[in-house]
Amino acid sequence: MSATTSGRAAVETGAARVHGALARFSGPGELLRAAEEVRDAGYREFDCHSPFPIHGMDAAMGEKRSRLSWFVAACALFGFAGAVALQTWTSVDALPVVVAGKPFFSHVAFFPITFALTVLCSVVGAVVGLTFFIRQQYTHPVFHSDSFSASGSDDGFFISVLAVDGMFDREATAAFLREIGGTNVELLEET
Repeated sequence: MSATTSGRAAVETGAARVHGALARFSGPGELLRAAEEVRDAGYREFDCHSPFPIHGMDAAMGEKRSRLSWFVAACALFGFAGAVALQTWTSVDALPVVVAGKPFFSHVAFFPITFALTVLCSVVGAVVGLTFFIRQQYTHPVFHSDSFSASGSDDGFFISVLAVDGMFDREATAAFLREIGGTNVELLEET
């Protein structure tokens, strides 16, 4: 669950480079409510971190529905059409030989190749589309936080607001996160 973009730049504020602010919440309900408040406050470059998926978090963060399913469906349709076209061309035009009395266009004989190519194109499309649509990042500033590292994947519920957000301000964002119920609010500074 991410409302962040691929440009990960720290913001120079004072002596230290600040990557964002991080706040811990007591449970999934509080995290869901806090995500709605962060979204309603106008922040766009924020992320919610939870040890398990929380139903409704995408809507709470203001995430749009992914286009990945449409991309995979288009790849599957391409694989299906390509398999049928290739087999039809080879059976009817390129090498029109009647084998065992089957017709030139035999949809039953075409099924295994059509199915395999449809699945293959879907899988390749899913991998390529996923890489393209989610703008994969390999590191995140929260991984340098001691409180996140200690419980981020176990029992911690966190919101991080990145410094690249136009509304980010060191003191104001930290105060806002405390105001909506965040505890252990810290600035993610370069180490």
